[in-house]
Amino acid sequence: MNNSNTEHFIHGVTQKTLQTFPDDRGFFREILRYNEEVFSEGQFAQWSHSKMSKNVVKAWHFHHRQTDWWYVALGTIEAVLYDYRPESPTHEQKMQFILSGDDSSSSNLIRIPPGVLHGLKVLSDTAHLLYITSQIYDPEDEGRIPYNDPSIPHDWGHDVITVPRDRTLHIPSYARVQVDA
Repeated sequence: MNNSNTEHFIHGVTQKTLQTFPDDRGFFREILRYNEEVFSEGQFAQWSHSKMSKNVVKAWHFHHRQTDWWYVALGTIEAVLYDYRPESPTHEQKMQFILSGDDSSSSNLIRIPPGVLHGLKVLSDTAHLLYITSQIYDPEDEGRIPYNDPSIPHDWGHDVITVPRDRTLHIPSYARVQVDA
């Protein structure tokens, strides 16, 4: 794909290119069906919406039990995934995507499995991220590593906007779902 780093891939991460049908009124875009391979868990627990401003960075987050499906409805973000799972065949691989709701060539749905670090930076004036999760929000399951941790090979740039929880470390206290290699 022209909007992602395909030099590397991360085991369990799936990307679905979305088809857009424009007309004089705007466009129609189907995002996800329950029976698609990208939704293989077949478990829907929560649907959330995050509106963010330019230069907001939300990183690094991960989960021990939860799978996420990300879709940008409006605006543009840089989404970055990093395989933090030691048992994974793609351990320490990184993937980068430009996701945009405004440009049909960058309209994608991304599936992020447990244990994969994920973060984003807003590139447009605002961005709306819609995401489905396989579990109801559990603050104990949301692991965090500071956005600027030097052990993760990514630089979000200067003049970023973060909140205190994106500058803290939290590792869930229970075991993580393991990768099937």
